[in-house]
Amino acid sequence: MKTKFKDFLESEHQPRIMVVGDLILDEYIWGSVSRISPEAPVPILETKSENLTLGGAANVANNLVALGCEVYLVGAIGNDEKGDKLLSLVEEKKITSQGIFRFVYRPTTSKIRVIGHNQQILRIDKEDNRPITEETEHKIIKFINKTLPDMDIVICSDYRKGILTEKVFSAIIHRASNSKKRVLVDPKSSNFELYKGATIITPNQFEVEKAVPIKIVDKIDLDRAAEYLLNLTHAELILITRGKDGMTLYPNKENPIDIPTQAKEVFDVTGAGDTVVSVLAMALAIGLNYQDSACLSNIAASIVVGKVGTAVVSLAEIDEYLDEEMLRTSKSVLNLEELTKTVSLAKSVGKIVVFTNGCFDLIHGGHIEFLQKAREKGDLLVVGLNSDRSVKAIKGNGRPIKTEKERANIISALKFVDYITIFDENTPEEIIRQVRPDILVKGNDYNIDEIAGREIVEGYGAKVELIPIVKGLSTTNIVTKILENHKSN
Repeated sequence: MKTKFKDFLESEHQPRIMVVGDLILDEYIWGSVSRISPEAPVPILETKSENLTLGGAANVANNLVALGCEVYLVGAIGNDEKGDKLLSLVEEKKITSQGIFRFVYRPTTSKIRVIGHNQQILRIDKEDNRPITEETEHKIIKFINKTLPDMDIVICSDYRKGILTEKVFSAIIHRASNSKKRVLVDPKSSNFELYKGATIITPNQFEVEKAVPIKIVDKIDLDRAAEYLLNLTHAELILITRGKDGMTLYPNKENPIDIPTQAKEVFDVTGAGDTVVSVLAMALAIGLNYQDSACLSNIAASIVVGKVGTAVVSLAEIDEYLDEEMLRTSKSVLNLEELTKTVSLAKSVGKIVVFTNGCFDLIHGGHIEFLQKAREKGDLLVVGLNSDRSVKAIKGNGRPIKTEKERANIISALKFVDYITIFDENTPEEIIRQVRPDILVKGNDYNIDEIAGREIVEGYGAKVELIPIVKGLSTTNIVTKILENHKSN
């Protein structure tokens, strides 16, 4: 997944994606609340700012543009001021708008959200959900028939505002089938029969509950509900978003795949479903398989719920998240080549890299306190560990007491040590040349002029720091005490 995504970032390829659905103008009024109205027990909002954003299917299109896609938006808006504003936003985002038509008798759908102290306190919906006229329906179908074969993938964003009629959806499925294009559906209707023939359907758990004759109490019930919907729609798979429980991918005739949530903080779930279907479509268009595409959309959802209001996720944000994940999941004991690549990645996302080295034979409290203080100097702590051969050369026969593998396993279990590399030379100077840490640290039992690698570090502008050590604690002292106690016994 990461490799294909990185390749996409470095290429000039733009997936071409058609989005068909209900276009909504999202209006935000931002302010603060410090008092209650004397006229009624309601808060008084002191307005600070207002802004307009794309909502509904238009938000899906906006997400796709932020993901580097070429987007064709299909739907309808009112012949009114709000419609003008929505169309202006669409064109400002470089979204192809030839598939947007004007209603004669319906207003543009809008949602006004009132936000106080970053919390939504009121939403006002302005909409008319009457079915679209045959004339508008014909215009939409004609545009779909003409344009769809040139697309990589199609998204149907159904907010139940009347655009995705049976005729429109049937036209999409028929044209997509003939052109061998996949169709993704983000549903709001409880009648999933409407979505027969779709490749992928992405409901949330609440939408699934409304669509099936099954009371969903636990995961077993959810599995049964998904099987029911797969049989009903003949979809290749259903991706169910489950809030704090992440997502579950249900491939037809295969075992479900649970994808745990990645969200750290949740401020606003507005538009999270739009983000999921957008990233899923983009990922499939660039060649990722279903599971990897779902995992990428899960990452994007975790990013977007940390924002307030209808928001989008950029390629740069996903890339940064993947880099962070690579740093989190990389094995802790690395060879020098692996370590150099990992540290380079860490520096590229602004991490401060701290390096220290030692034999660390018979780990004791002094070692632990030293390593903890070293880690506090930056964002990542790399430990250069002397090999068994080099410990023997430095300490003499009888050392080390623990093998290099045992010592590495013990150090890697410490939460404040990020990476370890074992070196066979008497000094870590080659590691320092390759890794180029930001800070080289040693205990203050060393004179700074005696520290191996100091001149290298200071030569490229980094620094060397000494950390106070716990006096009286050393492996040599521990060994001596053990031997003395053994003799006395």
